[in-house]
Amino acid sequence: MTTASGDGHVDWAAAAEAAKASTDPGALDLTAEDRDGYAADVRDARSRLQSVGDVEFDLPRTVEVQNRHHWIDANVRTFERVMAPLETHAPEVLPGVTRIVNSGTMSVMLAFLAKHVLGQYDPLLLAEDDDDHGLYFVHPNIVTVAGTLDVDYPRFRRWIAFHEVAHAAEFGAAPWLSDHLERRMERGLEALASGEIDQEAFRELDATMTAVEGYAELLMDRAFDAEYADLRAKLDARRQGGGPLAKLLRRLLGLGLKRRQYERGAAFFEAIADAEGVAAASAVWDAPANLPTDEELDAPRLWLRRVRP
Repeated sequence: MTTASGDGHVDWAAAAEAAKASTDPGALDLTAEDRDGYAADVRDARSRLQSVGDVEFDLPRTVEVQNRHHWIDANVRTFERVMAPLETHAPEVLPGVTRIVNSGTMSVMLAFLAKHVLGQYDPLLLAEDDDDHGLYFVHPNIVTVAGTLDVDYPRFRRWIAFHEVAHAAEFGAAPWLSDHLERRMERGLEALASGEIDQEAFRELDATMTAVEGYAELLMDRAFDAEYADLRAKLDARRQGGGPLAKLLRRLLGLGLKRRQYERGAAFFEAIADAEGVAAASAVWDAPANLPTDEELDAPRLWLRRVRP
């Protein structure tokens, strides 16, 4: 990292190279059964989620089974896009030293995530071109975690597919969702770059992401099969586990916030679905005005009265 160079606050190429140098890529020797299994899981997930959620959506053109290095390459571009407002506006103090520290920090984050991410739906937020959304499966992590949790690998792979395709359903059913998230991300980051905190932007962003995570949890649970409690319990334990360093990195990366979004959003949508059915919960994607407010997330009846009077 001491060779990090360039004009920005982060040398993204150096960060990606360092992350890959410290990360075993993992085996990607897919059998024909593996390839057919991933394809069938994604197709089945789309069919079941459309039926259960009463939502119409298309799968991304890009569906990749990756190793950990592939995931780093795909996501370093996302990090670079998201961090651009900070790089553009933030003041530079000792630019060379700052660049080395920032690049090293990003490499650690990328390496840690590459070892833990199982699947990812990537809406390509803040992209400037016409790239389609992406759907990624990190095969070495899926195989490793299935063994660690002592669960059937094909069933676990299918569970991950249902979760990520559920996110594709959200963004497919709500074409406005990407722009909605981008505007709030840009507002919040630009304020941070100016030394301020736009609390409203971050509150709205948190509420939206809570809805995104919670709806995906609801939809995958209702669409998968009747026996998912074992997978849910073991995955929840994994999200909380790890040694002191792993827990510190999760906290620094905001993964505790993400877990809170899962739980809070799932409780909100479960209450809606139990009261009015899953199709009623899907109304959240009809328009931006239908997104729950921070207050409504803890009081689903308020949302129902507003959206479905």
